[in-house]
Amino acid sequence: MPKVAVVGLGEAGALYARGLRDSGFEVSGYDPYTKLDEAGIVQHERLENALADVELVITLVGATAAQGVTEAVLAHLKPGAMIADLNTGGPELKRRLGAAAAERGVRFVDVAVLAPVPRAGVRTPLMASGAGADEFADLFAATGAPVESIGGEPGDAAARKLIRSVFMKGLAAAVLESFGAAEVAGCAPWLREQVAAELAGDPHALIDRLIDGSRAHAARRVHEVTDARDYLESIDQPTWTMQAARSWLSSLDRANV
Repeated sequence: MPKVAVVGLGEAGALYARGLRDSGFEVSGYDPYTKLDEAGIVQHERLENALADVELVITLVGATAAQGVTEAVLAHLKPGAMIADLNTGGPELKRRLGAAAAERGVRFVDVAVLAPVPRAGVRTPLMASGAGADEFADLFAATGAPVESIGGEPGDAAARKLIRSVFMKGLAAAVLESFGAAEVAGCAPWLREQVAAELAGDPHALIDRLIDGSRAHAARRVHEVTDARDYLESIDQPTWTMQAARSWLSSLDRANV
């Protein structure tokens, strides 16, 4: 099995390091702020020692540190090695890092992590883009992780993850706002059953109903969300998602005229 370095040994990085070790990889690690102290994972005090003779480097350091860490890693990697950037970041950042890696003959893979890592560890679903995406997917198959390679360029996987985040974080906002109101109104258990029933059916039919129904009935729904917003204000609850819903429906209503 090839030698892999994990740069960044926080919660997610430690889980990946352990999972790679358990999958038979030779694992080295580097993190100046965290001491992992795990059997089978050789943590080095110097980055260049952790990167010696590795075929794959996984970085999990956060978007704000990604550029500086990638530049430091590139200074010590031999041409032909691969960097898999698992940090959450925008497409433009990933493209810049990919270009910097290409100048040094290093393959850069933009890897989007599609679920919370603590839930499944190294087997968390991933999406990879960039010139080395297929090879990364083949290499990572030994861990049992589902990896979707979409080819393309660095930044393509990051863009899809952020689009997915619009749904996931937007859904979370709607749940938080509605459940906050339900708790004040004393009907949280009832609302939980209502939400669960909506999500338990045919998911594709639900998506179609949300999109098509909003377009077809935008005018009526503008009034409904206005009433909902006004009610939330009357019980001193946030109305941020209702404001956004009203803006969307008003826009669709104008488009229908």
